[in-house]
Amino acid sequence: MATTAAPALTFTRVPHPAPAAAEVRAQVLANPGFGTKFSDHMVSIDWTEAEGWHNAQILPYGPIALDPAAAVLHYAQEIFEGLKAYRLADGGIALFRPEANAARFNASARRLAMAEIPETLFVEAVEQLVLADRDWFPTVEGGSLYLRPFMFASEAFLGVRPAKTYRFMVIASPAGNYFKSGSPAVSIWVSDYTRAAPGGTGAAKCGGNYAASLVPTAEAFARGHDQVLFLDAAEHKWIEELGGMNLFFAFDDGSILTPPLSGTILPGITRESLIALAREEGLTVREERYSLDQWRADAASGKLVETFACGTAAVVTPVGKVADHNGEFVIGSGGPGQLTQKLRQRLVAIQRGEAADTHGWVKQIA
Repeated sequence: MATTAAPALTFTRVPHPAPAAAEVRAQVLANPGFGTKFSDHMVSIDWTEAEGWHNAQILPYGPIALDPAAAVLHYAQEIFEGLKAYRLADGGIALFRPEANAARFNASARRLAMAEIPETLFVEAVEQLVLADRDWFPTVEGGSLYLRPFMFASEAFLGVRPAKTYRFMVIASPAGNYFKSGSPAVSIWVSDYTRAAPGGTGAAKCGGNYAASLVPTAEAFARGHDQVLFLDAAEHKWIEELGGMNLFFAFDDGSILTPPLSGTILPGITRESLIALAREEGLTVREERYSLDQWRADAASGKLVETFACGTAAVVTPVGKVADHNGEFVIGSGGPGQLTQKLRQRLVAIQRGEAADTHGWVKQIA
C-alpha cells in the first residue's frame, strides 16, 4: 500500500509526569541486559487514508490503548525494525545506517499491504527519541541504545483486508550483550521446523516470522544451545539463517560464503555491511547456497575455518558448535576465529566513530 506523501511534521512533546529517578536509571545502565528495560519516552505517529501521516508526538513511555477489534490483533498486520544509537569516541551520538532500516521497513510494509512511511520521517522519529532520552546510554563497555521502530494496523474491524489506519511508534532500550551464555562462541541447534517458504514473508521483518521461531528456539535452549538454525522449506537441506541472524562461512582459501537473498532470508543490514568490509580486505565473498551436509564435511576436513552470525542486536558472533539429531560438529577450534574478530572490530570501530567511515554509514545527530 503506497503511502500518502507527508509534509514535514512537527513533533509535539508531551511532558513526562514521572521520569525515572537518576539513581534508578544509573542502576539500569550499569547492567542493562537486552530488551528488558526501556527509556522514559516513545514516539507515536498516526496514518489514515484521509490524512496520511499526522499527529507526531514524543510521549511518556507507557501502555497503548487498542480497540479489541484492532486489525493487528486478528490479522497480524505488524512490522518492526531494529537499530542502535552509539556514543562516539568524541562524546557525540550517532546512528548506524538508519536510512537502510527505513528502506527495509517500507519493503516489509509493502509485503504486508501496509502504509509506507517517508524515509526521512522514519529517521527523524528515531532521532527525536534518541535526543529526548540521551541520558539512557549504558555505562557498560560495548553498551548502546537499542531502538525499535514498529507499526501496526489500528483500525477496528473484522474482515480480511488491509487496514485503513496505522500507528507507527519507536521505543528505546539500553542494551548490553545479546547472548547470556558467556561462551566465546555460540552453539546452535539445527531445527526440524521451517522458518519461511518461497513466496512467503521470510524477507519481511514481521512479528509472525518470529512467532513461528519460538517453539524451535525453545527446543534449542532446552538442548543447551544458544540459537536455532533453519534450513530451506523445500528440501530441508540448504542453510538459511538463525532465529534472528544471518550466517557467514570462512574457508581456508580466504573466501567467504553467505546464503543468497532468495526471498526467504531477511536482508540484514549488518550482513550487507560485513560483505562490503570483507571485500575491502581483499576477500572473495560469494552469495551461494550451502548445505548442512557440506558444512559438516568442510568443518571435518578443515576446509571451513570459521562460521559467524551477524545482526543488529548481537553484531558479529562466532559459531563454535552445531548439533542436530545426527550428532554434532565443531567449527575450527570451537572459539572465535581471527577473521570473525577482525570484521567485528572493524565494524564496531566504524559504528563508534573510532575508525574512518568511508561509506557514509554513520549519521551523527549530536
